[in-house]
Amino acid sequence: MRNLIIAPSVLACDFLNIGSEVHMLNESKADWIHIDVMDGVFVPNISFGFPVLEAINKVATKVLDVHLMIEKPEQYITTFAKAGAKVITVHYEACPHVHRTIQQIKDAGCLAGVAINPGTPVEVYEDIIADLDLALIMSVNPGFGGQKFIPNAINKTKRLAEMAAKAGNTSLKIEIDGGVTMANAADLYQAGADVLVAGSFVFASKDPKATIAELLSVAN
Repeated sequence: MRNLIIAPSVLACDFLNIGSEVHMLNESKADWIHIDVMDGVFVPNISFGFPVLEAINKVATKVLDVHLMIEKPEQYITTFAKAGAKVITVHYEACPHVHRTIQQIKDAGCLAGVAINPGTPVEVYEDIIADLDLALIMSVNPGFGGQKFIPNAINKTKRLAEMAAKAGNTSLKIEIDGGVTMANAADLYQAGADVLVAGSFVFASKDPKATIAELLSVAN
């Protein structure tokens, strides 16, 4: 059985008590903490910046998985790495020189990821898949939490897993972000997903740690 990583998105946490929320995640079975960075340009919303990431990094014991939903991400890679990011994912749609940006992320000492929006075909990964550590499939349109899962993400996950195998990138992690719940987690894992981002489903539950453990159970 493949290992499954649950990456709760702090975009859905209680911002007034973000320190306590991170401590809760430290005590949970989540391996990563997902941090969505939005600039109000690439997506119609603004979220976290460097000070918040640095503050989370001071208390987090889990891998900080930073998802840059921003224009010109190449200008900020080094700063995000210094602020605590261990995984940095940029959007294919925001990077005219995506291969160069992948190398820049690796040079900063981080795992390099590239995300695609729901309307972008997985075939865009073909020429970069051998260089990637992570490929993120958006299963909602980026910019807001709490959206409904787009079922075609499962088909895209299957195709991406086949592409990775064909390219010989056996270590590639496929990450799914948006609308992940128990209703689709098993299907995503069986399709080839290695990392499931869950925001509202975790933080709106009565027992977030139990919910994280429940999501992990689909890999058993």
